[in-house]
Amino acid sequence: MKFNWIKLSPSDGHYFFGYYDRCPWDMTGRYHLALKVGQCERLPLPGEKAEIGLFDRENPGTFEKLVETRAWCHQQGSMTLFLPRRPGCFLYNDIDETGAVVSRIYELGKGVVETLRPAVYAISPDGRYAVSLDFARIPRRGYSYAEACLPADRHPADLDAAGISLIDLDTLKSRLIVSYRQMIELHPCAYELADNYLWLNHAIFNCDSSKLLWLFRQCPDEHQPRWKTFMYTSDLDGSELRCPLPNFYWNGTISHQIWGRTPNEILIDANWRNQGSEYVVFDERILPLRAELVSKGQGLAGHLVFSPDGRTMLADTYPSPEHIQTLVLVESATGKFIKLREFRHTVPEAVGDVRCDLHPRWSRDGKRVTVDSIDDGRRGVYLLELPETITF
Repeated sequence: MKFNWIKLSPSDGHYFFGYYDRCPWDMTGRYHLALKVGQCERLPLPGEKAEIGLFDRENPGTFEKLVETRAWCHQQGSMTLFLPRRPGCFLYNDIDETGAVVSRIYELGKGVVETLRPAVYAISPDGRYAVSLDFARIPRRGYSYAEACLPADRHPADLDAAGISLIDLDTLKSRLIVSYRQMIELHPCAYELADNYLWLNHAIFNCDSSKLLWLFRQCPDEHQPRWKTFMYTSDLDGSELRCPLPNFYWNGTISHQIWGRTPNEILIDANWRNQGSEYVVFDERILPLRAELVSKGQGLAGHLVFSPDGRTMLADTYPSPEHIQTLVLVESATGKFIKLREFRHTVPEAVGDVRCDLHPRWSRDGKRVTVDSIDDGRRGVYLLELPETITF
């Protein structure tokens, strides 16, 4: 079956959206957020700006610049997200006059109307809440910002005052819901942490906006991070705190994590059987973990995300030795899949934390898909309008 992909972005620069765990579309399904940057071969430098703007699905190949930011990275962009409860408004991260990471609310036709502190990492599907963590503590600079200075302390100075915060997007008030101390008390190997550098990353809301997951990471040397990963979950008030996926399960064989089709289901790409990548789900409430196979995998380190109705799943791969990135659509009930396209990773310099992953993303109605790709030598955003009927 042949699929009709179009390039949504112009060819006058490097364009991308960022991560796979968020929706780039406005509530109408017409406008798609994106960043335009000047290079794709190295990490951003302090003061280096990105343009933030919109693609118009009805007029592909155009980009409307709206604002600039100093807080961006090649993997996750600037955390740009439309606000479901504020029509015509989106969030993005920036650096303020003190050098702190903040979030701006931009209203179309008006400009910046609010500044949020602390900065937003993700928002809930219902648009009511945002989650925040300390971007500066993230030592992988492809997942943080050039001007978010890495702290010298290996642990936060006050373990009771730092951690996962919840922001009410109606009132713009924030509160700490889970502290580092609570996470350390629940940590399966807390004795290891004394001399390790600690940070948090990859916070995600579940499908009904009732729970969070995030990664607690540790490493001996934050300047050359080789980390262990412990995945935590909790309700939005910080209750029901769990560590359902400790490092023993990761052990170099899990690449990504995201919430699934139900409020407690988590989806991962795992290679536990040493037979290659497999797409697996489990219920985060059940310990020890009980895994269920959805489908065999397609290659190394897939980004996985279920469609809004849960019937299908997008899955990509890192580049093969032949520099090919594959995107497939998986039928959830059967594990059958169909290839949507192969993309060429054509810029050898774009490796490590400046690599260009496909990061597949659904539209809100599940009718279209976008990816970031360097297929023609420039970072660009590609769009697929899915046929109404697909035979697996």
